[in-house]
Amino acid sequence: MYSFRNDYSEGAHPNILQRLVETNLVQQSGYGEDEYSVAAKEMLKQKLGNPAAAVFFISGGTQSNLIVISSLLKVHEAVISAKTGHIFSHETGAIEATGHRVITVDTKEGKLQAADLKDVLAAYSMRPHVVKPRMVYISNSTEIGTIYSKAELTELRDFCLANNLLLYMDGARMGHALTADSNDLTLTDIGQLTDVCYIGGTKNGALIGEAVVFNNPQLGADFDYVLKQKGALLAKGRLLGIQFLELFKDDLYFTLARKANMLAMKIAKAVQEQGYTFLTPATSNQLFPILPKTLISELSKEYQFYEWEAIDAEHSAVRIITSWATEESVVDAFIAAIRQHK
Repeated sequence: MYSFRNDYSEGAHPNILQRLVETNLVQQSGYGEDEYSVAAKEMLKQKLGNPAAAVFFISGGTQSNLIVISSLLKVHEAVISAKTGHIFSHETGAIEATGHRVITVDTKEGKLQAADLKDVLAAYSMRPHVVKPRMVYISNSTEIGTIYSKAELTELRDFCLANNLLLYMDGARMGHALTADSNDLTLTDIGQLTDVCYIGGTKNGALIGEAVVFNNPQLGADFDYVLKQKGALLAKGRLLGIQFLELFKDDLYFTLARKANMLAMKIAKAVQEQGYTFLTPATSNQLFPILPKTLISELSKEYQFYEWEAIDAEHSAVRIITSWATEESVVDAFIAAIRQHK
């Protein structure tokens, strides 16, 4: 049975494994001071077009969100998120457990807009009786596969600057967002338009790891202390540094994401040709087709995916995700199974 449930079912890209073996017995400094981590951080700063940025490697996405948000907010401050946002919907109350409220917004296609933020600020204006909105959390791509345009991100950035809000981007699937056919953002744009972001490796070819980037370096001045205190500063930081050095050498990171997107679009085209629609636009490597439950039942015999949302008595939206390691032959077989349904 083949899994389309996520894009981290496999291990790591062979280049990463090879480099880990090649460097295995080379002695290095610990805690991210090894030559590989230092070189990877400099490479990311160059790609972001921000030599002053502060870069830190963390093992996973939830850990990154938890530590970044809790370290930047004061005890009375809150973070604004789409209701579909990962920090609200799939992180077991991690942010709330640190004492910070997640203010949620019902959104169109999982994306926050400046008008949403304006409404939140108006609703939380009764100082000091309510929490103070201080951070805006967005994901690109979002948890439902959509992406932000440069105009949308610029509008959010301008609103945040005008209202003393921090803008933080969860980039668990940043590679897939930036290589989507309809994308007009660059990594440099993200470096200029967000205060903090993280570049996801776990879901795009790495064994583990995310790169947290403080595009406003003053915000990350003491982040190394926080990492150590929260148990996130690895003694063998080289494990993460080597992976990001390999991922961004020759733009492998974007090559892998582009492949995942291409295969997803191949599935999306076949779904559309069969007359089926989507819960959200088919944009990146996460697809949410609305299928007959009879077809879902048949496909489930050979493929794993999530039944995401019931639409009516006879149809549900499912989530199908392709990865850097997905074979085109598997996609072709999956498409054939969809076409065989009567």
